[in-house]
Amino acid sequence: MKLPVFALAIALTLGAMAAFIAARWMNDAQTSVSRVVIVEQPIEAGKAITVDQIKAIDWPSSTVPRDVSTRTTDVAGRIARVSMIPGEPVLLGKLAPKTATGGLSSTIPEGKRAITIQVTEVIAVAGFALPGSYVDVLVSSKDANQEPFSRTVLSRIKVLAVAQQTTANPDEPKVVNAVTLELTPLESEKLDLARNIGKLALVLRNEFDTSVINSAGVRLQDIMNSRPADAATSSTAASAPPDTQTVAAPLRQSHGPEEIRGASRQTAVTP
Repeated sequence: MKLPVFALAIALTLGAMAAFIAARWMNDAQTSVSRVVIVEQPIEAGKAITVDQIKAIDWPSSTVPRDVSTRTTDVAGRIARVSMIPGEPVLLGKLAPKTATGGLSSTIPEGKRAITIQVTEVIAVAGFALPGSYVDVLVSSKDANQEPFSRTVLSRIKVLAVAQQTTANPDEPKVVNAVTLELTPLESEKLDLARNIGKLALVLRNEFDTSVINSAGVRLQDIMNSRPADAATSSTAASAPPDTQTVAAPLRQSHGPEEIRGASRQTAVTP
């Protein structure tokens, strides 16, 4: 009878310890929180954040994002560098310096520049090049020999604004006459030169495509040489090396009766 009582005592002790540990863990989980500022209402890039757009909530300390804002007083009145949606934490990197005055200049990252170009409906990809989109920039012109060409001069360039809007609805493309691009100083110089020597065109690309285009460009002969398969076959034969070509014998002109002696050919003398 003593053995079952001893086993029961051990079971009760272990159960009590487990209950104590669970209660302690739950208590620590409830008390180990930090205050984090999150977005309450949508915030637009380049505009000052108002008090009603943010709020502070309890956040598990173990998952607090790095450089997150912890007090609403540190966020209210600051300029947002990027657009933010409800529910996301307000990170310090998403805020412009306290002395920023707002507008497009506050959204430009350090080391970058903004340059605006005039566009047409075709150049602006029928209005689908929206703020936040990425484009390639092409220029078409004539070289020193007056031969036409087209070449990609800038690759994966971010669109900062269309007309005077820094935000847009992707489901509502808008045709505009100006697009502002985010560039490095060197890219700005390339774009300025390109728009002065020829016509520009924007090529819309997938926002997750990070490849860089380094094309030699296309010239008139590249277009003219694009022929159907049968024409391409004949042109290939025409451009083949001499030892592989079938050279037709030149037509021999007749100068009257001829006399053939061995391998020589002579014009016969008419009496």
